[in-house]
Amino acid sequence: MTPDKPLRIEDYAMIGNCVTAALVGRNGSIDWLCLPRFDSGACFAALLGDSGNGRWLIAPEDAGAAVTRAYRDGTMILETVFETGTGSVALIDFMVPEAGNATLVRLVEGRRGTVAMRLDLALRMDYGVSVPWVTRLEDHSGLCAIAGPEMVLLRTRVKLVGEDMRTHARFKVSAGETASFVLSHGLSHLPPAPAIDVAAALAATQDYWRRFIARSRYEGPYKAAVQRSLLTLKALSYAPTGGIVAAVTTSLPEQIGGPRNWDYRYCWLRDASLTLFALMEAGFTEEASRWRDWLQRSIAGSAKQIQIMYGLHGERALDERELPWLAGYEGSTPVRTGNAASGQVQLDVYGEVLECLHQARRHGLKSAPHGWSLQRRIVEHLANIWDQPDEGMWEIRGPRQHFTFSKVMAWVAVDRMIKDATRYHMSGPVAEWRALRDAIGERVMREGYDPARNTFVQSFGSREVDASLLLISSVGFMRADDPRMLGTVKAIEEDLLEDGFVLRYRTQSNVDGLPEGEGAFLACTFWLADAYTAQGRHKEAKATFERLLGLSNDVGLLSEEYDPKLKRQVGNFPQAFSHVALVAGAMTLWKGRGFERRMGQETAPEPPAGPLPAQAASPAATQTTAQA
Repeated sequence: MTPDKPLRIEDYAMIGNCVTAALVGRNGSIDWLCLPRFDSGACFAALLGDSGNGRWLIAPEDAGAAVTRAYRDGTMILETVFETGTGSVALIDFMVPEAGNATLVRLVEGRRGTVAMRLDLALRMDYGVSVPWVTRLEDHSGLCAIAGPEMVLLRTRVKLVGEDMRTHARFKVSAGETASFVLSHGLSHLPPAPAIDVAAALAATQDYWRRFIARSRYEGPYKAAVQRSLLTLKALSYAPTGGIVAAVTTSLPEQIGGPRNWDYRYCWLRDASLTLFALMEAGFTEEASRWRDWLQRSIAGSAKQIQIMYGLHGERALDERELPWLAGYEGSTPVRTGNAASGQVQLDVYGEVLECLHQARRHGLKSAPHGWSLQRRIVEHLANIWDQPDEGMWEIRGPRQHFTFSKVMAWVAVDRMIKDATRYHMSGPVAEWRALRDAIGERVMREGYDPARNTFVQSFGSREVDASLLLISSVGFMRADDPRMLGTVKAIEEDLLEDGFVLRYRTQSNVDGLPEGEGAFLACTFWLADAYTAQGRHKEAKATFERLLGLSNDVGLLSEEYDPKLKRQVGNFPQAFSHVALVAGAMTLWKGRGFERRMGQETAPEPPAGPLPAQAASPAATQTTAQA
């Protein structure tokens, strides 16, 4: 492992404080950290370039040291153990949760013998481009780095050498000794925050995470992986508002060397219903309620202006720009901040929002004030636009199309309004909504289904399939054992499976307006496992789920995608959607039933009318419309 270049994506671990997060490599280098929050400018950006763009390395001088690492049980405290010829040390990394100033602590703890260590610190503000003004603290306890409004302090008793461009140190740690380093963020016009009690901070941080995970009520299979995913989701949450970021990184490529590099440090509405389900089912009512509240605050206002994603506080302006001074992860350019997809039209998000609010009611969450009136405005707007083309759930940057799953989720939006109105005695034109739901369902069956091949298709008139079609039964549009769903799963197996992993779609079709090539989207393969369970293919479901678990890195983290050819993780990391899908998939296997039961269908729905494969008609498939 060379310290100057970024490691493989799976060689990183995340530490965080529910406001921001850092990525720590197996080599002891922090190569990514944005301060003071997830979407701030990075002060360590070596992940997207090299060490000159900012990094913080603490490691043995012996470059051949053996490395093992793990999180402390039930926490986000990372311990990396280096074994050298002269001894053993543990590098303990953590961030202090919900502190007034973002604070990162690194402890070098001697375990055996004596180990010569080195420190290399390069602070670069504004995503690796701005060199700060560095001065020594008056009490010689560290240094202060200032760049405009920002100030970063590093406190340590280890002697530091060098100033603006690079700071170095050489020190030794023997068994029983500990060297501490505390990096904190502040505003340059204010006095520095006082030094912290490191031992107390470590104890408080450990207690914070263990109290959180102790509330989990999951007792099913793969418990360790589920708990690690739940801890990861908590670390991806933004404590001040309850939002949950999709990942802590920007521009980690979906294809090494390619241009599919996006900023994922925002909150997607699409994640809403599945995230809420995972949190509620696992026992985290408080987090689920705060996520629901964030969602409702963010979309408040005109239904015509609902976006597919928002900032941590619900910000709408997520202007996309490129950072040409960064070489990109392994040469993958451009590096982007902001996300232009925030301005896209994606009809499926209306279904995700109304499903999320429906699930909140089902699980007994107290309704937010004016929630129902907001829902009514949403469905009124959807009634006027559902039959228009959109960019779809995969956020294509090509021409808009009539994506089948977008229309299915429009159906879901209206269906959940009908269910809420009838079950919870909410006011609304239910008869009109039923007619609208039936019209949407009829068009999906007429134009989004190919009877010759017996499969739903990616978009109206297309012969292509995409992985979103796996969710048609899980959202209650059609029974999982309907012949048309059986045929859809078969078509996806034939067209999109690569070495046992599901691609989102075939990029060779040029549907997204980008050069072809990307990894397999991990959440999609979890959806296939769910579909197998729903269809009673339990052995295949278990094998698929365990194949996915095998992709987790040594500390249990997953990125967005997996490249079956290169056999490595790709895409932004760690990815909330992958971990939510893992939790949901484990729960599906645990309960041993179809996913549609989890999505609000107390009884399995009857499918909308539509053509059937001649050889596969069934009583369930001959009903005319879905009923509330």
